[in-house]
Amino acid sequence: MIGSKKRASIDLGTNTCLLLVKEDSPELILHDESNVVRLGQGVDQNKKLNPEAMERTFQCLKKYATVVRTFGIEPSEVLAVGTAQARDAENAAEFFKKIENEIGFRFTVLSGDEEAQATFVGAALPGMDASKIVVMDIGGGSTEIVQSNGGKSLNIGAVRMTERFLKSDPVTDEEFWKCESAIDEALQEMKSRISSAHTFVAVAGTAVTLAMLQLGVQEFDRNKIDGFSLTRGDVHRIVEELKWRSVAERKVMLGMEPKRADVILAGALIFWRVMEVLGFHQAVISTRGLRYGVLKTGLHC
Repeated sequence: MIGSKKRASIDLGTNTCLLLVKEDSPELILHDESNVVRLGQGVDQNKKLNPEAMERTFQCLKKYATVVRTFGIEPSEVLAVGTAQARDAENAAEFFKKIENEIGFRFTVLSGDEEAQATFVGAALPGMDASKIVVMDIGGGSTEIVQSNGGKSLNIGAVRMTERFLKSDPVTDEEFWKCESAIDEALQEMKSRISSAHTFVAVAGTAVTLAMLQLGVQEFDRNKIDGFSLTRGDVHRIVEELKWRSVAERKVMLGMEPKRADVILAGALIFWRVMEVLGFHQAVISTRGLRYGVLKTGLHC
C-alpha cells in the first residue's frame, strides 16, 4: 500500500503482554496478539519482579521480536510501554535494560495519568464520539477510568486484588466482601468526576473475557466482541457464578482463557462495582485500548 507505514506497539501489563502491528492509512490490523505472562506476580507484596515472571515475559518478548521483524520492523522501532507492575517494582529498570540489551525493545514506564489518557485515546471504536464516552481499563495492577476531561488510575487490578483478598479456592464470603469493600472505597473519589450519562466503554482482558463468557464462544473474534454490550445485571450474574466455582472449574468455562481463571473473579468484581458505584447500566466492549492509544499519541517518543 503506497505511503502506508507499518508500526507496532507493546503493552506490557501486570498480567498480559500485548503486541499490535498495524498500518494507519487506511487502518489495517496486521497482527494483534495477547499472552498472559503475569509479570506482576507478587509485586504488590514484595515490590520486586519475580524471577520466574521475568523469564516468562522475556521469552514472550523474544517471540514478539521475531514477529515484528517479519513485518520489516526492528524491535528498537516498537513503541513499548510498561504499566502498574513497572511503576511498583524496584527492579523494573534493571529488567527493562536487560530486555533492551538482549532483545532490542526500549520500554517506557507510563505514569498512571499517562496510561489513563493513552487508554482513552485508543479505546474508541469507529463512529464513537470521544467527547461522550467513559473508558474503563481493568488491568492486573490498576484500573483506569477516564473521560475526555480527565480521569484517574486506581490501584485496584485483577492480580493485585486477588493476591490481597481472594486467597481461598473457592473464595470465602468474607474474602469476597472485603475485596468488594476495598474496591468500593477506592471508587468513591470518582463518583463526582465521571458522567454516567456518557457511553461506558470497557477494554482489556477482563472485559473481553466477560463478553466471551456471555456470548458462549471459545475463540476470540474481534468482530463479535467489538460493540457487544453487557448490562450491569449480566456482569453481576457472572460475578456470582465465578464466586462459587473453583479455579479448576473456571478454567473449563466456555469462553475462559485458562491462564486468566485465577484472577477473573477479582476483575469481574471490579467491573461490576464500577458500574454499580458510578451508575452505569450498560457497558460497550472494545478490544482496543492502550496499545492503540500509544500508536495514536506517540507517547513513547
